[in-house]
Amino acid sequence: MILDKFRIDGKVAVVTGANTGLGQAMCVALAQAGAKVCGVARRSCAETQAMIEKDGFVFKEIIADLATTEKIPFILESVKEAFGRVDILVNNAGMILREDAENVTEEDWNRVISLNQNVVYFMCQAFGKEFIAQGSGKIVNIASMLSYQGGIRVPAYCASKSAVMGITKALANEWASKGVNVNAIAPGYMATNNTDNLRKDKDRSEAIIDRIPAGRWGTPEDMSGAVVFLCSQASDYVNGFTLAVDGGWLAR
Repeated sequence: MILDKFRIDGKVAVVTGANTGLGQAMCVALAQAGAKVCGVARRSCAETQAMIEKDGFVFKEIIADLATTEKIPFILESVKEAFGRVDILVNNAGMILREDAENVTEEDWNRVISLNQNVVYFMCQAFGKEFIAQGSGKIVNIASMLSYQGGIRVPAYCASKSAVMGITKALANEWASKGVNVNAIAPGYMATNNTDNLRKDKDRSEAIIDRIPAGRWGTPEDMSGAVVFLCSQASDYVNGFTLAVDGGWLAR
């Protein structure tokens, strides 16, 4: 049955940035689809854990700061110690700093690139080795509309998210034949803590909504179907693609 292909029963999934927003919603979705979920964050994932465990699903918290690549071996070993294997990686942790391009400091540039680009690549590398060895695995990188567009006052974010799309394609080219699917999701304007200031600005918020064909901000739950699809057997012949979940923003 076709719906069975969307089940991920018994799989072990790792989601970074799991304590709030998009990461939290994707953790819940993957758990509901049958996975054992490891949520990685630098702060407590207690809320995410409670949301998952109240329905009888399995969640493990891993506290790790992904400002650099230093904690990647610890994350991988923690997952394997808890569950013996890993099948899915969702690279969701990221940051955005808004500043006029002429005023961006090298320090701030490097902070954004380190988390959004370097950590994503080396997480893919570390987990990809596991997936290649076992002959299967799913990687979903969280890109952005700014993987396609330039944005305003976010040059480092734009550069890093453009890189995420490129990394996704490059790894898919090498790993698709080895049973590893590498894809990405590009969220649109989502109602999360990253967009608080934009949503509080009435004029800016209305301008954004006016440009979205769906006529609303996205919600973290809008990511659920896309991430389950890309982590399931249903997407076995999808490789190197970045799926926009944006209410039609890119179609305008």
